[in-house]
Amino acid sequence: MVRELKTLRQTSASGKNTSLVILLHGYGADGDDLMGLAQTMAPYFPDTVFVAPDAPEKCAGNAAGFQWFSVPQVDNSSEADAVSGMEQSAKDLDAYLDQMMTAEGVAADKTILFGFSQGTMMALQVAPRRADMLAAVVGFSGSLMLPDALRDEVVTRPPVMLLHGDKDEVVPPEALSKAEFALDTLGFEVYAFVMENAAHGIASDGLSVATGFMREKLGIE
Repeated sequence: MVRELKTLRQTSASGKNTSLVILLHGYGADGDDLMGLAQTMAPYFPDTVFVAPDAPEKCAGNAAGFQWFSVPQVDNSSEADAVSGMEQSAKDLDAYLDQMMTAEGVAADKTILFGFSQGTMMALQVAPRRADMLAAVVGFSGSLMLPDALRDEVVTRPPVMLLHGDKDEVVPPEALSKAEFALDTLGFEVYAFVMENAAHGIASDGLSVATGFMREKLGIE
C-alpha cells in the first residue's frame, strides 16, 4: 500500500512550469522547512515549479515533525525497523514523483530531487531505481544507504551532486566520500562539494554551487 504525501507547492515565476524541483526534508522536519529555499532559488529557475512533501510518518524523535524512517540512535528503534521504514517510504516517494510529474506535465528529464539529510538518503534510494532517468539528484548532508543493494538494483544513473559540511556533527563528513566512491564505482556522474566550517545544514556557498549544477542539468542558460 502506498501512502499519499501531503505537499506544498510554489508555482514558477513565468507560469510556464517546464521543470520541477522536489525538495525532501530531513528527520524531524516537514515540507515547509525547505520551502524557503524555493523562494531563494526561484529567480534562477523562472520556469520551475517547486514542491515539498511531508514525509509519511510522524517523527518518533520529534512529535512536531515527520520522518521518512526511524533512526535507531535517536528513537531506540531497531535497524530492521529503519530499513523496512525506508523501503516503504521509497515506494511512497516513487509514487509521489509520478503523481507530481503527471500533475505538472513535466518529464523526468526536467525533474530534480533535492534532499537534505534523511531527504538525501531517500533521493539516493529512489532515483537510481526508476526507469525514467531524472535530470539530477542534489543531496546535502546525507549518505548513501545500502550501497551493496544498489549495485544489484540500479536501473538509471542520473547525475548526482553531493554536498556536506566539514563540521557536520549529525551525519559524519566522511559519508560524502563514501557515497561518492560507491556511486562512481557504479558508473554515476558524481560531483562532490565540501562546505568549509559548516555544520549539519545548507550553507550559502553550497547552495550557490548546487544552483549552478541544477541550472546546467535543466538546460537553463
